[in-house]
Amino acid sequence: MSGAGALLPDRHPTGDFFVCDLLAALPKGDLATMEHPVFSLSTRPDRKVLSYAHNGVTLEITPSVKGRATIHDKDILIYCISQLMAALNAGRAVSRTLQLKAHDLLVATNRETSGDAYRRLREAFERLAGTRITTNIVTGEDEVTTGFGLIEGWEIVRKTRGGRMVSVAVTLSDWLYQAVLRKSVLTLNRDYFRLRKPLERRIYELCRKHCGRQPSWRVSVETLCKKSGSGSPRRVFRAMLRAMIAADHLPDYRLEEEPGDILRVTPRAAVIEPGDRPRLDPETLRAARALAPGWDVHALESDWAAWWARTGRPRLRAPDKAFLAWVSKRIG
Repeated sequence: MSGAGALLPDRHPTGDFFVCDLLAALPKGDLATMEHPVFSLSTRPDRKVLSYAHNGVTLEITPSVKGRATIHDKDILIYCISQLMAALNAGRAVSRTLQLKAHDLLVATNRETSGDAYRRLREAFERLAGTRITTNIVTGEDEVTTGFGLIEGWEIVRKTRGGRMVSVAVTLSDWLYQAVLRKSVLTLNRDYFRLRKPLERRIYELCRKHCGRQPSWRVSVETLCKKSGSGSPRRVFRAMLRAMIAADHLPDYRLEEEPGDILRVTPRAAVIEPGDRPRLDPETLRAARALAPGWDVHALESDWAAWWARTGRPRLRAPDKAFLAWVSKRIG
């Protein structure tokens, strides 16, 4: 896609994207925080209390003294959700507390693995644990107002002699954990982690949530500015949207202006929802890894599913054989 130079480099191109190698551990975001502006788009500590109301939903987000959790801090939650969904899909037991390898998390979210990266990771945990959300949730005929943190707690389980974290335990909020159990999640493009600017990530989330695989989604710039959580004046926000349109490197979606201060979003190609693609045996992914050493087999599977959708979603009598044949041709 044009403007690809504006994306961050793929910092770990030779290894599997998810080092822990859980089956189908594609990046996934929860629907609620994709819909509403929970995370700060500021690159400086954001200590303002955010009050938000839209279509009957109210949010009050209170940061700690270290600032509100940022859209880049959300990478940690995306990684956790992805691991939980992979375990659920594989029939494994799950819990709110996850044991993570810090290096795997950094690689999976396309971050550097320097000492400074581990320090920033710790700061992200602190902001996630310190950010408090109060919101109304409608259950049946009752409206309940509840408060919670994005994560309930975190703990460095092991460090190197030099003090660098090796593994960490993260306990998700029950609110987020229940969203995963209900499978209220959407798969994200891995290039999401290569988007440099906070607003680009936020606009991608909104496009993924509202456009999905529909032919198009139209939204007023005024509404988009509100839903994004941007604190910029509308004219500045509009200028940033125009810069994104000119760069044209948003994964999966293309943006264009329409008369009346409207933004039109269209998918670049088929966006495959979980469960829509042909199911592959775990042994097939292992065979693909042997066939294409150094390639990300989950990315290959995703690309193959998109190709299958573009060719009319033909019925496959032997999808595993079809996938391996496609991989052979792709790497040949």
